[in-house]
Amino acid sequence: MFGRRRKGQEEPVDKLADGVTAEDAEESADEQPEDAEDSRYALPPAPRPDGPWDISEVEDATRGRVDLGGLIVPGVEGMELRVEVAGESIVAATVVLRDSAIQLQGFAAPKNEGIWGEVRAEIASGITKQGGIIDEQEGTLGWELRAQVPVKLPDGKSGVQVVRFVGCDGPRWFLRGVISGQAAVQPQAAGVLEKIFRETVIVRGDGPMAPRDPIVLQLPTDAQMVPDGVQQDEASEGSRFAGGIDSLARGPEITEVR
Repeated sequence: MFGRRRKGQEEPVDKLADGVTAEDAEESADEQPEDAEDSRYALPPAPRPDGPWDISEVEDATRGRVDLGGLIVPGVEGMELRVEVAGESIVAATVVLRDSAIQLQGFAAPKNEGIWGEVRAEIASGITKQGGIIDEQEGTLGWELRAQVPVKLPDGKSGVQVVRFVGCDGPRWFLRGVISGQAAVQPQAAGVLEKIFRETVIVRGDGPMAPRDPIVLQLPTDAQMVPDGVQQDEASEGSRFAGGIDSLARGPEITEVR
């Protein structure tokens, strides 16, 4: 079953200037010169020998995966799948496995240029401005940010939430993952979620999109919706998806702070 809730009034990831088409923006982004002060910008996408995968690189993408349209997400025994809604569109999926989670979101990117380096810098800047702490390091999924993000606790006191921001540039797309819970602080708990990130398939589509436009997702045709806070009946039949997805609901979202 799926549950979903709107994300409140949120600005688009990036806006285009009046009169500029998505196709023009994608072409012009490829022509931007490299920033001499930071070699992470304007780099071509790095090789992806272990994924994530473009739909053109996988023969049977839906085998053992949940088809959400723009993202095809691996199924893992015991996991829950939650969707994130912005306006009328589903723009992210969160896989919850025991006490850990990974949020997956795909974006359009320039044809010949990766954006993960630039996105990392923006995420880091936003979090540090709000008093958070950032550690940029190379991990099992490549370069990532390990962040301590200020949060309000249920009792009103201030606290810190530890999250990992991971990303991968592909052919005209970018996949971002946000790992939270035990997997963000204990490497031994992160293996399955990292595998989910690597085995996700991205369906960018052939139409023109502005760089950073979210790749819209969709629910499977036979998905069941459940309201927030409603738990799936433990006695209900198992999911049709391979991998043993037990329930699909929507929970708190973790994104970069801007």
